[in-house]
Amino acid sequence: MTQKDSIYATEQAVKDFSFDQHVVEVFPDMIQRSVPGYATIVSTMGKLAGEYAQSNSNLYDLGCSLGAVTLSMRRNIRTDNCNIIAVDNSQAMVERCKLHLQGFRSEVPVTVTLGDINDLAIENASVVAMNFTLQFIPPEKRHAVLEKIYANLKPGGVLLLSEKIKGENEQCNNLLIDLHHDFKRHNGYSELEISQKRTAIENVMRPDHLSTHLARLTEIGFSQTQVWYQCFNFCSMIAIK
Repeated sequence: MTQKDSIYATEQAVKDFSFDQHVVEVFPDMIQRSVPGYATIVSTMGKLAGEYAQSNSNLYDLGCSLGAVTLSMRRNIRTDNCNIIAVDNSQAMVERCKLHLQGFRSEVPVTVTLGDINDLAIENASVVAMNFTLQFIPPEKRHAVLEKIYANLKPGGVLLLSEKIKGENEQCNNLLIDLHHDFKRHNGYSELEISQKRTAIENVMRPDHLSTHLARLTEIGFSQTQVWYQCFNFCSMIAIK
């Protein structure tokens, strides 16, 4: 049974957020109560993966956490000889992801790997998913990561990218933040929890403007980009090679 997220429920000396064992234990509850439309995002990423998967190719879930997107992709793949490679840099996440995936039978092979996306070799890819992952990569390294993905995508391949974003100006950004905090209050988080989580994550997760994402993807060479979901400061997009 999923444990309730109460990591920041008591006043504490707040450390930088990390995907450690404490987060692993409450992650499903945390993500559902923190990201509006998370289930819809995961489900749709799987459907898009099924649509764009090419035979004899690899599909990547970069920053796989507990494997929600990996499972969604696996359920939707109807193409021959596809392999899913799920990667995370948290040992605790990787170990729990492997256990989680064992509970679901499928003919689509999955490899779960501990690794740094910055150093990962991407090969023969038709689909690459990054579900709220790029925002945790240092800003100065993001372009290179996306260039590597683009270079190793097959023609017609896709990047499925979900990110927390900044509003295009201060007023809009504050509006999106306020709406998101109201969402978290509605889901049972206290003012203390919201404040301490924000402090913990502000030096670890540095979001970009949506315009920055779209311009960067176009600059790298993707022929088409499309936002297919947005609620408050959370959005998902597809980029087609």
